[in-house]
Amino acid sequence: MATEIPKAYEPQEIEQRWAKSWFEEKLFRAENSADGETFSIVIPPPNITGSIHIGHMLEHTQIDMLVRWHRMRGHRTLWLPGMDHAGIATQYVVERQLAAQKIRRQDLGREEFERRVWQWRMESGGQIKEQMIRLGASCDWTRERFTLEPALYRSVIEAFLRLYHEGLIYRGRYMVNWCPRCQTAISDLEVVHVERPGKLWHLRYPLAGSNEFLVVATTRPETMLGDTAVAVHPDDERYAKFVGKHVMLPLMNREIPVVADTYANPEFGTGVVKITPAHDPNDFEVGKRHNLAEIDVMTADGHMNDSAGPYAGMDRFEARKRVVADLESLGLLEQIEDISHAVGICDRCKSEVEPRISTQWFLKMKPLAEPAREAVTGLLIEVVPENQRTILLQWLDNIRDWCISRQLWWGHRIPVWHCDACNEMVPASDSRVEVVEGHAHAAGIPTKCPKCGGAKLTQDPDVLDTWFSSSLWPFSTLGCSSAATTFFFSGTRA
Repeated sequence: MATEIPKAYEPQEIEQRWAKSWFEEKLFRAENSADGETFSIVIPPPNITGSIHIGHMLEHTQIDMLVRWHRMRGHRTLWLPGMDHAGIATQYVVERQLAAQKIRRQDLGREEFERRVWQWRMESGGQIKEQMIRLGASCDWTRERFTLEPALYRSVIEAFLRLYHEGLIYRGRYMVNWCPRCQTAISDLEVVHVERPGKLWHLRYPLAGSNEFLVVATTRPETMLGDTAVAVHPDDERYAKFVGKHVMLPLMNREIPVVADTYANPEFGTGVVKITPAHDPNDFEVGKRHNLAEIDVMTADGHMNDSAGPYAGMDRFEARKRVVADLESLGLLEQIEDISHAVGICDRCKSEVEPRISTQWFLKMKPLAEPAREAVTGLLIEVVPENQRTILLQWLDNIRDWCISRQLWWGHRIPVWHCDACNEMVPASDSRVEVVEGHAHAAGIPTKCPKCGGAKLTQDPDVLDTWFSSSLWPFSTLGCSSAATTFFFSGTRA
């Protein structure tokens, strides 16, 4: 009896069965291809927290077309799949689940929290993989990799140590984007700027020993508690007589200087700007130029600290309201403008980001950017379209050091120990890793401080930015040598 052919194509009956068959029979293993010319692509590793979106589909479709074409040409072809541990995103997901049970990660401790994240990863962290298999992506799933697996962990430690010993990695105190909810530094790309209605408060700063005052305008009046100067433009004749004098910082009864700096824009607001070096990246640079104190008035979770005087302990937004009310009661609030302005929020948790001075690990980028710049100017690589070439060169010329540390518990731990006696930093003795309950950790643990001989050493609590390991991904997944790793980062010839 003839089977009737359906009038409409039903993909559910066809595609799922064949996709499952391809996966189970391992049809896309590189070893199954013919000998001879090779072609390989490693997947840009998707996050274990994610699911397929249109960006993945566009990218994966292009890759799939390429690898299938090379297979048909008889090449030994590899599309290597894998996943990124997605440090901040994964920690946020697990913390949110714990919060539903009224548990904080601090209540569990680092070791137990990491165990819970690994458990989540094994149970829920493979959604994208399942979706890719369902869609028929022709990956060699026998070679799947994960950024926290031991071999890749070792590559990360080795890259860090080589760059550290070359003087390219250092620890310093600088301005970063800080998320008070995630309580970690985040990159510029993890800060989303959204347009929101807001206020511009005009505040009077009395001139010391005078009845005169200068007026500054700010959208964050709570940060004025950490002001260490006010600035005017050196060519602004209106305020030339005030340069070198002092004003009284309202509410804090502290004298702060009036400085001349080109950062002040005579045509914006009153032409006078408050300088809070610990809470604004531009003010931080002004502070360095004029040797100003850096007064941090906030805690890591967005509350006012002891340096905020009577406002200590208040949430930053509660303190904002109280500061404004107190200034108004003292006759120091000149006016309030309704404005619309861009506010930076954390891409993960949507909390408002604070610019904040913090001690972090950095990678020097100028020495690393120079070989890339030479490749562009020497036409070793072609940039399309041409106008993007200028933009790329401008970015390379103005590149800033990369903040590679994160204040998280999920990720590659910084392989440096601190001496409890003299605070000397002692790196791991080598790049070996040990595996405990299936999880990798640095094994080259130093036993004593080379400076004072102290035997009590504590490992740095920070982890590396996820992109540090992701940048090694094309090399570490295919078993590259340490020399290749160093070449990729520093441009040196090993």
